[in-house]
Order: sequence, then C-alpha cells, then structure tokens
Amino acid sequence: MGKEMAGPLAGTIVVDLTRVLAGPYATMLLSDLGARVIKVEAPGAGDDARHFPPFVEGDSAYFASVNRGKESIALDLKDEADRAILFRLLERADVLVENFRPGALDRLGLGWHALHARCPRLILASVSGFGQTGPDSARPAYDVIVQAMGGIMSVTGHPGQPPVRVGTSLGDITAGLFTALGIVAALHARGPRGEGSRIDVAMLDCQLAILENAIARFQVSGEDPAPLGSRHPSITPFQAFSTADRPIVIAAGNDALFRALAEALGLPGLADDPRFSSNSLRTAHWQELETLLNQALSRAPAAHWLQALEQAGVPAGPVNGLSAALANPQVAARNMLVTTNLPSGAPLKVAGNPIKASNFPDSPRRAPAPALDQHRAALLAWLDSSAGQEA
Repeated sequence: MGKEMAGPLAGTIVVDLTRVLAGPYATMLLSDLGARVIKVEAPGAGDDARHFPPFVEGDSAYFASVNRGKESIALDLKDEADRAILFRLLERADVLVENFRPGALDRLGLGWHALHARCPRLILASVSGFGQTGPDSARPAYDVIVQAMGGIMSVTGHPGQPPVRVGTSLGDITAGLFTALGIVAALHARGPRGEGSRIDVAMLDCQLAILENAIARFQVSGEDPAPLGSRHPSITPFQAFSTADRPIVIAAGNDALFRALAEALGLPGLADDPRFSSNSLRTAHWQELETLLNQALSRAPAAHWLQALEQAGVPAGPVNGLSAALANPQVAARNMLVTTNLPSGAPLKVAGNPIKASNFPDSPRRAPAPALDQHRAALLAWLDSSAGQEA
C-alpha cells in the first residue's frame, strides 16, 4: 500500500511529524527520490501551512508545493490510542522526521533514547531553530530570525540601507536540504541490518554553513563583511550592470574572461589598463571599472549585449522576474516545472527535482498533496495487514 515512485530511496518509509517549511521541504526531497512519506498531522487544523495563502478552491498552494506525494493521517500525540498508532507506524518506518522544540518529544515519550530502545533501526532526524544543545536550544525561531542572527542579512542588500531579508526562505530551505542530506547519510551508514542514529540540524547552524567566504574574510581581516549589492567581494567584475533598457549580470571570473569582455564591449585597451590588469587590481578599483562598464553597456539594449557576450564566451545573463525565469526554455528542457494536484484535484505547477539520475525517470507529474487525514483507513489497513504477515 502507498505511493509507488521509482527512485534511489524506493522502499524507504519516512514518518513525518514536521510542519510549515524546513521539515516538509526535507521530506518532499526524500519523496521526490522515491521514499514513501507518511505525514502525521494534528487533528482538526493539520499542518499550519494548510492555512497559508495563496488558496485555490479552498486549498493552500503553499502547503501543496512542499507536501506533494505524501500520505496524511491525523493523530493526537497526547492521546494514548493515537500514540499507539504512531508507534505501529514507527515500528515499520526507516526514518522519523520532527521539528518540535527540543524536549517536546521526550515529554511525549518519543525521545531518542526511548525510540531507539523500541525501534533500534529507526533514524530520528530533528530540525529546529537552534539545535538540541546549547544555551539557545529552547528558543523559538522562524526563517527571518536565523537569517538575522546567522549573519546572512548583514551581507545582503546595498551599503547604507536597512537590513534586507533574502527573498526566499533561505533559513528553512537550507535546513531542509541539510536534513535530507543527513538522513541519506544515516541510511547509508545504517545499511540493511545496522542501528539507526540521531540527526540534529539547526537552522542557525545552516546559515553559518552557507556564509562561505564571508567567514574566511572576517577571520583574515577581523572586520565584519558589509552588504555589496550584487557585487562579489573578491571577484571583479561579477555583478549587475545597466544597459540601454534593462539590467544584466556579468561574471568575468579571470583575466582571460575580462579581456574577452573588454573586447566584446569595444574597449580593447581596458584589459591592459594598470588599474584593471589583474583581478586583485580590478577589485581594488571596482568603482572606476563599474562606471566604465556601465557607460559602455548603456549604448545598446540587453539583448544585444547578451548575444555579444555569449559569442565572446563571457558568462552573462538577464535579471529575470519569475515569469521570465519559468518561461526559459532551459527550465522546460530540465523538467524543472512539474504538475501536481491540490487535495481538491485542481492542478498546480511546482518546482521539479534538480537531482537528475541516469537510472531513474524524472516524471513531469508528481502525486497530489493529501487532504488532512485522507489516508487513515488505508494506513490502518496496511498496519493490520503487515501485523498479520509478521505473525
């Protein structure tokens, strides 16, 4: 019983206690890779994300976008009978994913030590704002909190302007990615007969993990990195520029590419200018170079320059809005806009899976998002059937 989907994780059963975004995003990735995901929700209201707009025929598109292909059962974890059903699910599962505040599972009798004693092969993956340890572990967190505390907002935006949140929920999404990776690693380490393990992912930790060269620059200079707009702190030119009609981005990551850029823009002597003859010099004189490049690019529209730069082999691209990004033929060629259905049956286009594996199909359709408690009867019948087979 359950969703059959080809993928490297086919046969893996995941019980998903998570809500909103970080945890559901992780389990969506596992589902896209073939795992069977059983979503356990609170009776009555279900996942908070079911009540987030936009809505289509009364169903949340937000919820459907990260819960497609899952099964749903509503259980009250404080109710003894419902908790017994959960334990029956866990006895057959490979992974339990949860995003309660640290300590909540222990109070429900579902803490790591109790679960490991009862289900030794089970992997428990916990994703929370600040992790299971440390002085802030009990604090609540949302995406904007960890973006602010983790330093991402301090390097985002333009100099001298108020703090800017990254335009997508980077705090949640990175935590979801690291959680999914941790689960796959734990499954690999466990093997067919090994013991399960505890995976502990903190949203704050994930923000620090993706700061890459900002941490290195601080360690070397002792100075807090500042926001730079679209500009790169160490590579120049590597940013957005104006043209006669709309902005484009150019990334000339080495001296050869910079020389090709200068020639494509009709500035053949620019690469030999002593201010710009190396990347370190270009970075030191970025303001002068930015002015010269904007002046040259203002002579023609974006389409002209994108064609010229492509012919010259210089990496460049348009600054797209979402409509243009989704209409890009490359997106269709990569199957990165797929169709699922809301619980009502209404179709919804959502992002596809960027992991393309040669030995598994990448379907243009995904199984629908579930209605709350939709699969209760089928799941209970499966548990009864499994118990009978084991007996």
